[in-house]
Amino acid sequence: MKKNKVIKFFTESNKAFTLISILLGFIIGGLILWFSGFNPFTAYAVIFKGIFSKPSYISYTIIRSTPLILTGLSVAFAFRTGLFNIGAEGQYIVGSAAAALAGYYIQLPAVLLIPLVILIAIISSGIWGAIAGLLKSKYGIHEVISTIMLNWIALYLQNYITKIKGFAKPNSEASKFIQDAANITFFDNWKHSDKGMAWLNNHHFAKEILRTPANFGIIIAILCALLVWIILNKTTLGYKLRAVGFNKEAARYAGINIEKYMIISMFISGSLAGLAGALHVMGVSHNITNLSAMEGYGFDGIAVALIGSNAAFGTIWSGFLFGALKYGGTKIQPFMGAPSEIISIMIGTIVFFISMPNIIKISLNKILLKNKKRGEDVK
Repeated sequence: MKKNKVIKFFTESNKAFTLISILLGFIIGGLILWFSGFNPFTAYAVIFKGIFSKPSYISYTIIRSTPLILTGLSVAFAFRTGLFNIGAEGQYIVGSAAAALAGYYIQLPAVLLIPLVILIAIISSGIWGAIAGLLKSKYGIHEVISTIMLNWIALYLQNYITKIKGFAKPNSEASKFIQDAANITFFDNWKHSDKGMAWLNNHHFAKEILRTPANFGIIIAILCALLVWIILNKTTLGYKLRAVGFNKEAARYAGINIEKYMIISMFISGSLAGLAGALHVMGVSHNITNLSAMEGYGFDGIAVALIGSNAAFGTIWSGFLFGALKYGGTKIQPFMGAPSEIISIMIGTIVFFISMPNIIKISLNKILLKNKKRGEDVK
């Protein structure tokens, strides 16, 4: 009976199902490592140490997770409103470029410049996302097609921007750095001062963290998750957006302007992805570079949203998981010679099972039926 209750719990609970998918990802990743001649337990121990053994490793994991949480929120928000936003990558790029331009050209004190740069990036990327919403609502062009096309336009647009005279860095494939006033790194000026360095030399833990580009981005990302949850669950706007997502024709019959709310949904979704790009520029890279290929944050956001069950707070945890695996996974190649690509296989496996829930659920239900029949035969 207890066994049946456990199986039933896993077939009916989305959280439990996600945990099964993650576990299967680790098992399959371990099997591939084993068949390749590497000890999977050693590899996972190396990954674990590469995430938690030093304060700087934890800091880098959080830094890596921040844009993933926001692009995951971007994709999840669109999913919840009935839209499939493949364009988070392009919106991320537009947000990055807008932040780099605003952070370089606008001369203001930090207290004004930082929110202004973020606002400019949010509006720019929101408009980029809204273009796909407009094309869908007015002309019936599917958002998957339009956002894929907009991704490439964004990439080449950034490459053009990095070559603007006065903004391009001489003899480089990158732009000039943003002003110090637009920098959101923790205590950046202080930690390079004589007083700051003297204090840090006496506090090893703080020194380990602050020697990384630790920044306010993670705080903003968590606040955005809270805001998305409030919008979707506690506001009239969220009710109308979700109504459009559940059933467009029923929403239209109820008097909701579905074309308008499609555009609003894609604007908000694009804004979140663009904010990820802006925070990365303001807190980590401080400039933009000429891109030969997509950076991948937007596409990774799709996996983060799926692992997080398209929920605002679920996306935070899946973003941290994704960021931890991405960062810790880089340690297995130098430490034991195992291919770091195994992490991508693990993540792909997790997403595969999450996106095909019926495979696991049908298997578990069959086990449940067999156990019931056995119980009946015994009686």
